Amino acid sequence: MSKKNKPDNNGFVFSTDPNFRFEEEEREQQATLRPAQQPLKVRLDTRNRGGKAVTLVQEFKGTDEDLEVLGKKIKNFCGTGGAVKDGEVIIQGDQRDKVMQFLQKNGYTKARKI
Repeated sequence: MSKKNKPDNNGFVFSTDPNFRFEEEEREQQATLRPAQQPLKVRLDTRNRGGKAVTLVQEFKGTDEDLEVLGKKIKNFCGTGGAVKDGEVIIQGDQRDKVMQFLQKNGYTKARKI
């Protein structure tokens, strides 16, 4: 399949127009808040994951690069795998206590466990 006809997040799958191109939405990158101002939420999730539990860190305010860095640091601290997708840090397993410990240690005082 050619690159121009790959599906996107808007639900478009295929176009018969040879000149059709998906237009990427430009998200505004907001400046990253300081750790003490980040209202992070840490919660356990098992939905759509085959019964496997993951820990989610949500509501990060800042650039995608800074979120990637935070995700990598959390994964290293917990000693487990994970990913950064859709503005969330996903950590494998029930790591809520370790994640909260890491966030408190690094100045994320507004973080809370749900």
